[in-house]
Amino acid sequence: MLILTRKENECILIGNDIEIRITDIQQDQVKVGVTAPKDVMVYRKEIISESVHAGIQEYSRMIKIQHRGIERRMA
Repeated sequence: MLILTRKENECILIGNDIEIRITDIQQDQVKVGVTAPKDVMVYRKEIISESVHAGIQEYSRMIKIQHRGIERRMA
């Protein structure tokens, strides 16, 4: 992992076409702007993690329901 120190309005470039800019710093919050080509997907990691977790929970719930149905049919 590369760790960089940046001040407000300073940028980090990734390759030739992705720019990460620190747009605002207030107390414990940093606002970041991302400029990237339209074909590059940019997500907040915690949103993806929540979606994956919710999907896993839903899948587990469905498996439990299916499993209970099998048990009932066998009894």
